[in-house]
Amino acid sequence: MTTRTPTAALPARLADHRWLRFAVRRSGRLLVSLWVLVTAAFLMIHLVPGDPVRASLGPTASAELVAARRASLGLDQPLWVQYATYLRDLLTGDLGTSFGSQLPVADTIAQRLPATATLALLAFLAAVLVAVPVGVAVAVATRRGRAPRTELGFAGTSVFLATIPDFLLAVAFVWVFGVTLGWLPIAGQDGAASYVLPVLALATGPAAVLARIVRVEMLAVLETDYVRTARAKRLPPVAVHLGHALPNAVTASLTLGGLLLGQLVAGTVLVESVFAWPGLGSTIVQSILAKDYPLVQGTVLVYGVGVLIVNTLVDVALAVLDPRSTIGES
Repeated sequence: MTTRTPTAALPARLADHRWLRFAVRRSGRLLVSLWVLVTAAFLMIHLVPGDPVRASLGPTASAELVAARRASLGLDQPLWVQYATYLRDLLTGDLGTSFGSQLPVADTIAQRLPATATLALLAFLAAVLVAVPVGVAVAVATRRGRAPRTELGFAGTSVFLATIPDFLLAVAFVWVFGVTLGWLPIAGQDGAASYVLPVLALATGPAAVLARIVRVEMLAVLETDYVRTARAKRLPPVAVHLGHALPNAVTASLTLGGLLLGQLVAGTVLVESVFAWPGLGSTIVQSILAKDYPLVQGTVLVYGVGVLIVNTLVDVALAVLDPRSTIGES
């Protein structure tokens, strides 16, 4: 009979550890997704119809000037050489140089990213702070078929708000609160008041969707045995609903919340354009119109990485809150 040494048995014990398997699985998925994103961002400049160098220099530029510019950018090299150079530059933080401003793309992104991140995070917090109380209150009020008019009104309103595109809401808010009533500024980032309309435009739809999910999850939890036991102990309704029911109803809501945060990040592209917000969203629209492909490439990459990081953080949070369902998949 052979015996293992403690050193030899350690890898086997680690391999059996569910958290290690979860970390390896999630890390592998993240790396593959990053590779696909980086490759798609690289191919973007090559799949766009026309010559981006000619587009940036204008139709009157000479063929010699276009050829010299292509050579300076390395676009005359074989595709695999350009791809290897692109990966090497990414590892050093070099996202290229803007065709229009001739400034490093990384500098432009670093300057504009805080405005976009702040807007997305504020909209996410606003959506959560509205959706969770509303979802819980409606679930409690409509439990077991009670208050059918409240349920019908909530369902109709939430579906209506969730189906309106955020940029249309932005235009409507500009017209009502900015142009007609003159209550709030409609362009630029200047003081706390300038955040109100963009945040409302971004948060309204996600808040409606999240409130519906919170209500459904809360209704299911309110019928469980431990909630009935808490009621039998004559605990205050607030303790029953918030202390016992709500923590057990957040798993699906947290998953959706992470997806909504990714949606909010992507939604800033059009909303920022409506409000002339000095962030990445308006930058990417302007760079597309100007055919500044290195800047488009860099901003798309940043948006994609942001969404992947958010999804990974949601997976980790779910694993911590509910290890049986999430870690068990490993």
